[in-house]
Amino acid sequence: MSGRFASTWRPTRYSARDRVMFLLSINAGLRAKAMASLTWAMVTDAAGQVAEVMHVPNHVSKGKTGGRTIPLHPDLQAALVTLQTDRGDLATPDRPILFSERGGRLSPATVRLWFHRLYTSLKMDGCSSHSGRRTFITRAARKASQVGGSLRDVQELPGHTSLAMTQRYIEGDTEAKRKLVALL
Repeated sequence: MSGRFASTWRPTRYSARDRVMFLLSINAGLRAKAMASLTWAMVTDAAGQVAEVMHVPNHVSKGKTGGRTIPLHPDLQAALVTLQTDRGDLATPDRPILFSERGGRLSPATVRLWFHRLYTSLKMDGCSSHSGRRTFITRAARKASQVGGSLRDVQELPGHTSLAMTQRYIEGDTEAKRKLVALL
């Protein structure tokens, strides 16, 4: 976990799965539908080991242009390895990563409900399953220039077809604007 959530995270019956679900939101920027649709084949290499990237095909997201590849954040990659180990032979390529109590795929509605309950328990009113996606995009936008990237790179991570859509997700920062103007 990171930041505020590290001190409030409580073990649950499905802690490894829950950690992956949370990290898919804040470290990969996935929507509830994409999270619910992920299979092990999308995050593993040919040998079945958790890869360094996630392949998100169009049928998993809202995309129309051939899907996208998202590099895995080290925390998310480690959480996936833990979950894969915990799942054992149930972590086969065609199986869902996020599973219900009966072992089946979680629905997007169940993922949204899980986030609602999480944020409600943390007394974070107004947060939803999409909050992590907004956080991911804003953080990526703030760091892009530090690594030689641009907003175009940020746009491709969440799979937006227009930069205008990406810009709607990015939160402004008054202190950053002040520092930026001081540099000019």
